[in-house]
Amino acid sequence: MRLVHLGNVVVDLVLTVGDLPVRGGDVIATSTTASPGGGFNVMAAASRLGLTTLYGGPLGTGPFGDRARAALLAEGIDWLLPARRDLDTGFVVTLVDSSGERTFVTSPGAEATLRSTDLLQPGLDDLVYLSGYSLLHDANRDALIPWLATIPAGVHVFFDPGPLVADIPSTALEPVLARADWLSCNRAEAQAMTGLNDSTDAAKELMARGGSRSEAGGSGGVLVRVGAEGCLLGVQGEVVSVAGFAVAAVDLNGAGDAHSGAFLAGIAEGKEPAGAARWANAAAALAVTRRGPATGPSRAELEGFLRVH
Repeated sequence: MRLVHLGNVVVDLVLTVGDLPVRGGDVIATSTTASPGGGFNVMAAASRLGLTTLYGGPLGTGPFGDRARAALLAEGIDWLLPARRDLDTGFVVTLVDSSGERTFVTSPGAEATLRSTDLLQPGLDDLVYLSGYSLLHDANRDALIPWLATIPAGVHVFFDPGPLVADIPSTALEPVLARADWLSCNRAEAQAMTGLNDSTDAAKELMARGGSRSEAGGSGGVLVRVGAEGCLLGVQGEVVSVAGFAVAAVDLNGAGDAHSGAFLAGIAEGKEPAGAARWANAAAALAVTRRGPATGPSRAELEGFLRVH
């Protein structure tokens, strides 16, 4: 299996602060880093665990695009499209406060300019990753939704709606939810999509909204990430809790991405969904003990952590 990622690679400008400034206020950051993020975090997490990974979205020309390409190359991830000559890759300003919580402001770039001619037919063994962030951009939405209807039914589609799911037009969100074999979100996103406060009820509702998630013998399902508690796994009409791991969190940035990348790597190598979810919970637990967005563990680190736990 290969992972073909059609989300957005951006550059994260991460500033660590004691507390967020009040409106009109100012604070001094105690540290600042610049590193590729967004879809890069998922791809790095998957690639570090041995899953062949390709980036199918646009990259820009400029300092941010150069940094993104260098990071992809360092992780062994190839990209499918030539650089956009008239745009740089976009960036995200991320403020991480003393609790480890993060706040984002995004400036879109080349990654928001996907065209229908950029999209290739995936192989039958490919895993295709779609991000809700892509569906926020008119160009990406116009390219992806018609293309999604043309890919073979055997191609597994993984969808992460992201925190801005409420801003995705229903004309885009519903076809993706119906086609996606795997849906992964956190509890707030599950609530936003279903209107249900109980995470288990929300997972059941999301399973019922099309794709293999709604089939008794289907090969897909739903993941609802519930922080340190782990995740809820919905497969074949049943929802079970997969326990998380107690760690001292220092930075929550990228935890969901590490979870998604590890889960996909587990599925790709033949793990049962519950085993892949436990792998994902462990990867997310390790990720939050490190500062930075792309903190998914190596295979040796993940397996060592699981042996101890």
